[in-house]
Amino acid sequence: MHLPARQRGWSIARLVPLLAGTFVLVSTLLAAVASPWWLIATGLVGANLLLYSAMGWCPATLLLHRLGVPDTATNCAMPHTRHRITPTEPTESGPHHEPSPLDHTAHQLRRSR
Repeated sequence: MHLPARQRGWSIARLVPLLAGTFVLVSTLLAAVASPWWLIATGLVGANLLLYSAMGWCPATLLLHRLGVPDTATNCAMPHTRHRITPTEPTESGPHHEPSPLDHTAHQLRRSR
């Protein structure tokens, strides 16, 4: 089984949901322990996530961009995807092999080198 290339490094697209999830968990815990007014912070985080999904930016993205965080992470090819994958050729004795999505991914990896 071949896995697609995974992203390496922290990008704005990965950090925004991470920060939002952290703030939601902390503010919910504070609302349960300290004061229900902390639920306002949870609502603000939800509103910022809606803004981020609709517009592609939110106050956190502006701050992260100024801190020098890249917009997108770089892809790293997993070691087992570096092997050449070729579709089997049709033979007279067997049925024709239809290319799989993995064959297409391998083709894209070969072209990107």
